[in-house]
Amino acid sequence: MDIDVEKAMEVSAAQPGSSDKSNSNSSGPVSRVRKLLFRKMLVGIKDGRFFLGTFHCIDKQGNIILQDAVEYRSTRRTSPSPMEQRCLGLILIPASCRTTCHVDCSIEEQLSLFKLQE
Repeated sequence: MDIDVEKAMEVSAAQPGSSDKSNSNSSGPVSRVRKLLFRKMLVGIKDGRFFLGTFHCIDKQGNIILQDAVEYRSTRRTSPSPMEQRCLGLILIPASCRTTCHVDCSIEEQLSLFKLQE
């Protein structure tokens, strides 16, 4: 199942010193985002492309790094159009370009991440 983790990442990235704490509270946003490490993530950007890869990290500014990423883009401007794909490897997606962010996870994990939005 997909869940929108945009809020979770923003909360985690906004916490100062979050990368320095190895024994953080298990209910904290940083530890929740850590649970997303090495999961498949689909990230959409402003120009209409999507990137599917393994979530590797996020920084304080909200930039995301994906491993083994594949780019998907429409070959024509008309809808529906066939999607073209190409393998990219390791990529950085700037927070300023990102429009959507979804990750595969269980229902229990979805409920846990929704608590970040409160």
